Amino acid sequence: MDRATVEPNVERLPGDRAAEWVEYHHQTAAASTYVYDFVWDLSGPAIGPFCTDVDGNVLMDFTSHVAAAPLGYNNPTLLDRLDAFDLVDPLKIAGQDFYVSSGQSPADDGLPGPAGLMERLIELTADYDMDRVFLSNSGAEAVENAIKIAYDHSDGQYGITFDGAFHGRTLGTLSLNRSKQVQKRNFPELPSIYDVPFCTDRTCTADSCGCGFFTDTGSQLRRLVAPDRGPLDPDEVAFIILEPVQGEGGYRIPSQPFGEELAAVADTHDITLIADEIQSGLSRTGKRWGSDHYAFDPDIVVAAKALRVGATVSTDEIFPHESGRLSSTWGAGDILASIQGALTIDIIEEQGLRENAIRRGEQFLDRLTTLATDTEQVTDARGLGLMLAIDFETKAQRDAVQTAALHRGLLTLGCGHATLRLLPPLDVTEREADLGCALLRAATDDALG
Repeated sequence: MDRATVEPNVERLPGDRAAEWVEYHHQTAAASTYVYDFVWDLSGPAIGPFCTDVDGNVLMDFTSHVAAAPLGYNNPTLLDRLDAFDLVDPLKIAGQDFYVSSGQSPADDGLPGPAGLMERLIELTADYDMDRVFLSNSGAEAVENAIKIAYDHSDGQYGITFDGAFHGRTLGTLSLNRSKQVQKRNFPELPSIYDVPFCTDRTCTADSCGCGFFTDTGSQLRRLVAPDRGPLDPDEVAFIILEPVQGEGGYRIPSQPFGEELAAVADTHDITLIADEIQSGLSRTGKRWGSDHYAFDPDIVVAAKALRVGATVSTDEIFPHESGRLSSTWGAGDILASIQGALTIDIIEEQGLRENAIRRGEQFLDRLTTLATDTEQVTDARGLGLMLAIDFETKAQRDAVQTAALHRGLLTLGCGHATLRLLPPLDVTEREADLGCALLRAATDDALG
């Protein structure tokens, strides 16, 4: 497969073999959020955003596996470096009980494992003066550990989240979610979690705000923790948690005044601020972290997806010092995933993919804005780097376009109520951006006439 020339080629979806695999899969799989009857052929040709299904259809993947495959398929640099590693067993160890190395000294470690990954994360959070990392299996576990250490650090009982938030599916993280009721209905929740509106207008000011975060008497966040009249004593607030750009809630990009007010309130009352960077981090938005676009400095950064493992990053001051206060069988023990995460960071830095995310993001946004202008049913186009979205008037319109795009060979994802999101790989090319946008326009014409 030649990345410079390949284009999507779809005969029928799902094909006979895909239907067979889907039926086989669901003989044992519990109900979950499968988006497509698309079955990736692991042995088929794939490169960058292009992949092949089990019936030989060639598709263009602009989901990057919900940002968990930031380099797309079969990145040659990543594969070459992994080839230097002679696979051993076990590749997952009880990493909270044992250490692992490449056999070299740390300074000469050419194939970094968990320790090398943690070192890189400290370098990426240097602007926030962070110096400690706890590795885990997933983003949800990383968020769980973030709120645990925030509670431990502050001795406070309250947490503050935002409308539209999504932070995971464990019981603790579900308590922070404010997106879809199906995620948390009838599940018990952590007590004492409050919520405030999340900015829905990336261009708003305090005076023009329409989401309800800013009011005539100040922000709802400031009022919530006002010492003289707020319902919460700020000294008893353990944390504020937010996604710098909301993911599942609809790819909502907040305004600069929102970020400035968040920073001011957190700083005034010395409230621990947790940035959930699981989808927006690792250069997806054109900066190392989504938080880098705003005035606030997080006290805890949570990463996963593109990192291949979960990570909670903070300071020695905030992390508990008591042994066993935090632990996990596989924490710092998924050797292969840690190597992939560390090498992914290296490739992003070495190949200038953060800068590419900015350039290609501008290209995408130009095309998507034109699509919105030309299509009555498309109500907005927005993006930050390669975290891109368009809104439709109705969910049915969004779903119809998503299906039409699939049959033209373009994989996309829904989010929010009527939003279609695009997450191309960070090394997406100019040709691929134009091709994907052309497919999306054609799919929109197919679905909406």
